[in-house]
Amino acid sequence: MKTQARVVVIGGGVVGCSVLYHLTKRGWSDVLLIERSELTSGSTWHAAGGFHTLNGDPNVARLQAYTVSLYKEIEEISGQSCGLHLTGGLQLADTPERLDWLKMAHARGRYLGMETEIISAAEAKKMLPLIDERHFVGAMWDPIEGHLDPSGTTHAYARAARKAGAEISLRNRVTELNQRSDGTWEVVTEQGTVLAEHVVNAGGLWAREIGRMVGLELPVLAMEHHYLLTEDMPEIAEIVASTGKEMVHAIDFSGEIYTRQERGGMLLGTYERAATPWSPRETPWDFGQELLEPDLERIAPSLEVGFEHFPALKHTGIKQFINGPFTFAPDGNPLVGPVRGLTNFWCACAVMAGFSQGGGVGLALSNWMVDGDPGFDVWGMDVARFGPWATRAYTNAKVRENYSRRFRIRYPNEELPAARPHQTTPLHDRLVAQGAVMGVTWGLETPLWFAPQGVEPRDIVSFRRSNDFEHVGAECRAVREAVGITEIANFAKYEITGPGAEAFLDRLMTNRLPKQGRMALTPMLNHAGKLIGDFTVARIHSEHFLMWGSSQAEVYHMRWFDAHLPEDGSVTIRPINLGWVGLSIAGPKARDLLSRVTDEDVSNAAFPFMSSREMDVAAAPCQVSRISYTGDLGYEIWMAPEYEIRVYEALKAAGKDLGLKNFGMRALLCLRLEKNFGTWFREFRPIYGPYEADLGRFVAPDKGDFIGRAAALAERDGGGTLRRICMSVEARDADVIGDEPIWHEGNVVGWVTSGGYGHHVGLSLAQGYVPREIAADPAPGAFEIEIMGEKVKATLLTQPPFDPKAERMRM
Repeated sequence: MKTQARVVVIGGGVVGCSVLYHLTKRGWSDVLLIERSELTSGSTWHAAGGFHTLNGDPNVARLQAYTVSLYKEIEEISGQSCGLHLTGGLQLADTPERLDWLKMAHARGRYLGMETEIISAAEAKKMLPLIDERHFVGAMWDPIEGHLDPSGTTHAYARAARKAGAEISLRNRVTELNQRSDGTWEVVTEQGTVLAEHVVNAGGLWAREIGRMVGLELPVLAMEHHYLLTEDMPEIAEIVASTGKEMVHAIDFSGEIYTRQERGGMLLGTYERAATPWSPRETPWDFGQELLEPDLERIAPSLEVGFEHFPALKHTGIKQFINGPFTFAPDGNPLVGPVRGLTNFWCACAVMAGFSQGGGVGLALSNWMVDGDPGFDVWGMDVARFGPWATRAYTNAKVRENYSRRFRIRYPNEELPAARPHQTTPLHDRLVAQGAVMGVTWGLETPLWFAPQGVEPRDIVSFRRSNDFEHVGAECRAVREAVGITEIANFAKYEITGPGAEAFLDRLMTNRLPKQGRMALTPMLNHAGKLIGDFTVARIHSEHFLMWGSSQAEVYHMRWFDAHLPEDGSVTIRPINLGWVGLSIAGPKARDLLSRVTDEDVSNAAFPFMSSREMDVAAAPCQVSRISYTGDLGYEIWMAPEYEIRVYEALKAAGKDLGLKNFGMRALLCLRLEKNFGTWFREFRPIYGPYEADLGRFVAPDKGDFIGRAAALAERDGGGTLRRICMSVEARDADVIGDEPIWHEGNVVGWVTSGGYGHHVGLSLAQGYVPREIAADPAPGAFEIEIMGEKVKATLLTQPPFDPKAERMRM
């Protein structure tokens, strides 16, 4: 084994071998993979080996499509067969709601280039004669599904990497990881120590243990997963003989099972609701190529449904039960990318669908390591999407929930209950007592909407307008006509101080920094000129700034800030997190309300739009900013948690005769749509430039250099490729939720990023991206949006439907 390497990859499963291969493909041949046993000795060897391209996150779906397309390439390079069986697959819907979900997935696939098809139950029966079609209402056919040989595929990656110069050390456990003062890593193994510039944790079942070597507790948990193999079935022999083809894959949502042909019999696996974690505290190092004891009682309910839906299974013998552990993150997606606070320590773990996602993970991570950026949007997999609140107990509860729901529908208005409430503000109980229906934002309980007295405070989940529609509308109207109050503790908050603070922010942000007592809106770009942040910055004094952004991106942004801090110690940046909580008041009577709880002059002349300053509110020290995401006259009031109840109660009392009403996050998001305001993760992501996203007015290229400036100027001068647009939609009982395809003149030309109903303006609204060449077509119904299989007309709005001159914010 070599004693020095540019990269050490820890873990010899399919993911680790994919990372190794992709690094060599990018030209980094001085790479070493270290495996404690043999290749495939973790979860890989007992995997069912299925693959598909469908994923709820379109960006992850793209990486899955890449993974599937890669197999022929690594076979040719390595000379090792992957045992590829591209059979295609059916997803079977047993209810109209599940069929609606499949129609949505089918529509998303249009702009991803997926050739799926919605078919009837009778048509599904022709493709898969084993089913009893009476149990189904329809299905989706996907030709890019199949299965492969897990061992052969892993060795194909490994051989291809070795041919390009990579080295693999087997039967050699890593025992320590020590970072030296120059940032390099001492990788201590049973066979000696390797000095490495980069370390990749692709430890699979042992990813937690590798993380703990560097003081990191990763949110990952292994779950027991069952599948079974049947004896040979004459029905399969007959089908194969008559069609000349292998049987197609199938997912049966009702039974929460997946099936495929395995030689002359069937493989049937289940994601049962009685999910069972395996080794929840630590993974034994001596666990090898062994299986867990089957628990037939636990999976019996799923098998019973499977036997009803696939009647031939009732009289078929079972040859083998396989029960083995697979790792999951709380949301089911991988953990990929650099870890904040650790130089050149990378994650590629929690990849439960390794043969659907392993290639994409390897591509993304190798790009990230070589270029400093993954090259496309991998937010759904970024290890930075979880904060310190994702503890081991939290992870255990959420992984169990996610596993048990893997084949169940997640409705757009559905809030999952596991591990809740986890984080709460002092106001939580008072809001719940007033009928608040709570949701979760980055682990924090957040009010979504308020049920009036006599109305049950719960969501009826649906893809269509639901029981909250009327009440969210009332909240929106209260804000537009009088004044509303909502909690906004779920924003990310930062404090930046020091003699270098101004230069630091000026280098990172595209807009000019504000003067003392003022605020500015500004994007943040990566070196390629793509959006990686959207902030509000306030200057307290020359060396003191406050900044607000998306809570979900706090670790993501802190990782970027840390990487660009000056080495001289002249800047300190501190995430405030829940050290501050906030209340927003908004509406034409918001100034009247604020003036009743402070002795400061809050007139328009004394406290104009985009001002921010300290003031006492209800005798509590607060930072008050004149800004509102509603697009109306409004204020954000920030304070330490111990003052929140006092300030809230004072505002409520002072606003009784002003028509003050609680409003929640759903109303806030509807109100922002009426102003065509975008939001992080939906409209603003690292695949868009600032001019494409209609944020060009917040870019000041003449202020001096900033990260991404050259690329932003090129986009401005060249026009860019896309444009963010706002549309009114002729929706009936279902508004867009995001990721629906946008049609123009019979072709899919773009996608919806977000939408909903604008209750004040009386319009169903959508934001999305289309090619800039057609982004200015104002003809009524020039565009169409596909909502659950039905195309409805959409018309471009050239200005925000509410207050297009922005007079209300400045009144």
